[in-house]
Amino acid sequence: MSTQHGDPGHGDSPAAWTAVIVMLLGIAVATTAFFLQQVWLVWVSVGVVVVGALLGAILAKAGYGVNGPKYNPKPHD
Repeated sequence: MSTQHGDPGHGDSPAAWTAVIVMLLGIAVATTAFFLQQVWLVWVSVGVVVVGALLGAILAKAGYGVNGPKYNPKPHD
């Protein structure tokens, strides 16, 4: 499928993948910490989720987003 007609690529970029992986790790740790009643670790994990979102935005602004100059899209079969 081509990226013509304004298709943004569905977030398939290093910035998006990094943000999602960091946030998923934060959510997984927060869920485990909540189950184990470790309130301080839940809040640390919430911070990790926020950092993941910020990291994605920073990487996108640095050019690693879908339309960034440092992003080299791979063709999809």
